[in-house]
Amino acid sequence: MNRLPDFPWDSLAGQKELAAAHPDGIVDLSVGTPVDPVPESIRAALASVSGVPGYPATHGTPALRSAAVAALRRRHGAEGVEPDAVLPTIGSKELVAWLPTLLGAGPGDLVVIPELAYPTYEVGALLAGASVLRADGLTALGPQRPRVLWLNSPSNPTGRVLGVEHLRKVVEWARERGTIVVSDECYLALGWEGEPVSLLHPSVHGGRLDGLLAVHSLSKSANLAGYRAGFVTGDPALVADLLAVRKHAGMIVPRPVQEAMTVALGDDEALREQRERYAARRAVLRKALQDSGFRIDHSEAGLYLWATRDEDAAVTVDWLARHGILVAPGSFYGPAGGRHVRIALTATDERVDAAAARLSAL
Repeated sequence: MNRLPDFPWDSLAGQKELAAAHPDGIVDLSVGTPVDPVPESIRAALASVSGVPGYPATHGTPALRSAAVAALRRRHGAEGVEPDAVLPTIGSKELVAWLPTLLGAGPGDLVVIPELAYPTYEVGALLAGASVLRADGLTALGPQRPRVLWLNSPSNPTGRVLGVEHLRKVVEWARERGTIVVSDECYLALGWEGEPVSLLHPSVHGGRLDGLLAVHSLSKSANLAGYRAGFVTGDPALVADLLAVRKHAGMIVPRPVQEAMTVALGDDEALREQRERYAARRAVLRKALQDSGFRIDHSEAGLYLWATRDEDAAVTVDWLARHGILVAPGSFYGPAGGRHVRIALTATDERVDAAAARLSAL
């Protein structure tokens, strides 16, 4: 579709080839794809209903929806969410891409996204035919009444965490204007130096969920990227509207995946173990980068280090590729990222150690 930008990661083909030529092989830190094993309990749950022949429910099983509510309350202090207001999605990316359309946005509507943002936020607005504005502050919006406003805390790519006061102010501002606030919380469980807060926490929503949606994914927290496992929840009326459209469109999470999600949402020990893996890799990479002259900005949460050598991002990407390390330029996420690179923590311990050794030898 000519109204959409090119897929950013396709542009890294040359740098990937260069990095792969390193004698010890490539260390690919350019994407956030999990590398650790799926817990056995989740794999068993997937297989346990593999013989069910009928169509799954678009709304998900009652057990899945209850598990999501319980996990949000237990892990993140979310309150006021009802099981009927949980809707499983085929991962979070498809929801992000189609949400403005599913919410009825179109030509003449405005979708606000962060200044530095996951590229699919912009794609979703363009698919709907809506206009896009990048803004991190409400003053930049003036008298405009956006149809949808995206929040992302912890941020992809920067790892920045938005505080309670900021989130509450956005909610109050949006309610005065009839704007739907959607919070991408896929990295919410991965706070390191800051404690991320959900849009669904009572300190933010004040006891009301109207006009609010939160998007969650099990890709990173439970290594289920290959399963395509996510969900959206919040305002019961908005979720009901989404459910009605998704029934017509056939946007259904497979039944075995629903079973796997139910188990994953109840397994806090597996989440703790995965957090520890990422924390250890983060410590190794962060030190190696800083020792070799990088500055790490934000990065207090999430799966990435937002790093800079105060030069054009393309120069940094090329420099690292020559040492066999592939990263993503910050420009993928918006014009404000042109002097940073995003470095993922999603590589094996062996590959992370290899990257650190190469940086330390410079």
